[in-house]
Amino acid sequence: MSVNKTHYTEANVLAFIETVDNLQKKEDSLRLIELMETALGEKAKMFGPSIIGFGKYHYKYDSGHEGEAPILGFSPRKAAISLYVYSGSAEQDGFLTQLGKFKMGKACIYVKKLSDINLEILQKLMASSIDFISKKYQRILE
Repeated sequence: MSVNKTHYTEANVLAFIETVDNLQKKEDSLRLIELMETALGEKAKMFGPSIIGFGKYHYKYDSGHEGEAPILGFSPRKAAISLYVYSGSAEQDGFLTQLGKFKMGKACIYVKKLSDINLEILQKLMASSIDFISKKYQRILE
């Protein structure tokens, strides 16, 4: 059985954001914290060294791989901000057509800056992910 090696840490979220070189990414990160905390009702915590996560759930795949992951999250990377708000549902695919300028990764959405996307649609994506994860997996409340 394979277990995820990345976990929540006690690292300070705001101290991590201060290490981001790009001022726009810093400002966007603070805005994303507001949006995600409001959407989920849980405070931001560092998940591993570079992901800011919100909430937690336990997953187990048919392959036997299991672990814990944030319900929502993002990472202000050098090239783009990685948004972990996508579950792959048909409803979300409809939202993506209205989101704005982004690139799709395997498990995340890459945006250069928040002003490139429609924040109302992002909020709908977040709500849809919360709903999907809450129905499919065991949410861990702390």
